[in-house]
Amino acid sequence: MNPFSMVVCIVLIVMVAKVLTARYRALGQAPASPVDSVDSHRLRDEVQQMKERIQVLERVITDNHKSVDLDREIERLRDR
Repeated sequence: MNPFSMVVCIVLIVMVAKVLTARYRALGQAPASPVDSVDSHRLRDEVQQMKERIQVLERVITDNHKSVDLDREIERLRDR
């Protein structure tokens, strides 16, 4: 094998490897880099905590309205 064909083969192999790596990253099968996977894990945890807090706030808001409505209804029944 002459040096020119060897260089062409190496370039082709590197190009195919880059294309396959980009494809797997796009499909989500390989993390982009270790830093991204750590950051994404941290952000997922933070989003989960925020969702839990929102659920608690929604529960408090809806319970507060129910208690206010219940107080009004009790007062209405007392007035009768």
